[in-house]
Amino acid sequence: MNWYLVLFTVFINGCSNIPTMQDSCTTGFMKTFAECIEPPTIIQLPTYEQLLKIPPADVMPVVAVYKFGDLTGQRKQKDNTAMFSTAVTQGSHTMLIDALKTAANGKWFRVVERVGVDHLTRERQIIRSTRKDFNQDAADIQPLLFAGIILEGGIIGYDSNIKTGGRGARYLGIGGSTAYRRDIVTVSLRAVSTLTGEVLLNVQTSKTILSVASGYDVFKFIDMDTKLIEIEDGITENESVTRSVRSSIEAAVYELIYQGHDRSYWTLNPGHRHPHQENGTNEKHLTTGTHKHE
Repeated sequence: MNWYLVLFTVFINGCSNIPTMQDSCTTGFMKTFAECIEPPTIIQLPTYEQLLKIPPADVMPVVAVYKFGDLTGQRKQKDNTAMFSTAVTQGSHTMLIDALKTAANGKWFRVVERVGVDHLTRERQIIRSTRKDFNQDAADIQPLLFAGIILEGGIIGYDSNIKTGGRGARYLGIGGSTAYRRDIVTVSLRAVSTLTGEVLLNVQTSKTILSVASGYDVFKFIDMDTKLIEIEDGITENESVTRSVRSSIEAAVYELIYQGHDRSYWTLNPGHRHPHQENGTNEKHLTTGTHKHE
């Protein structure tokens, strides 16, 4: 058996799976580093598209987000050792605000600024003070809009290694292996009435985070067992935790809108159905009265 041919074939097949800087270059054998850098992209996940397709609200509810943070207390893990970096993003409140403004392409919620309300208040004071110094009328400054609903919650869970596994094989010093891991992130979102303090709606969503690693290796003595060839090749793909958190938040906003419709806090335009089930049926919606959907 020609071991050199086998080793060359295994090595080439393995290297074909590894992304390089040249993957982003459209033409030419060699490009400069600046020409090969991947450009930034606008993230449009499936949940983002679902939010965009929601019909506009007849009356847009005014909502406020004070904080929506990491409640897990989880740290990144490496070799079963907790690191100082957090496992999930600390900017989830910005993702929630983005999801609220994405719903119906910005025509469902009116979101008022509360995360940076101190900055907003200070700037309004500067405007009043400046106009007063120059004898200008400050009466045209509109009063701040108050919210009827406060959105609370956060990332309440990040569970690692929910499911792990893999497989591999080796024959005559040549082998390959594949391993995978599944994590889960969980988000909780609730709507609270500012007039009564009652929790009107509550939604929990979760998203799996997959990681897959595959590789080949060769450990073989050749030429009368006097020469050793050792080759390793592999690739690891990790699903983005930040994008998974964003997708969970968008799904929570998506479900919150339909849950509010189910409980008659607001009404979706007729003919728009929320497919809770894969077959398109929806046992949660009313089948009689004004909420009947085709």
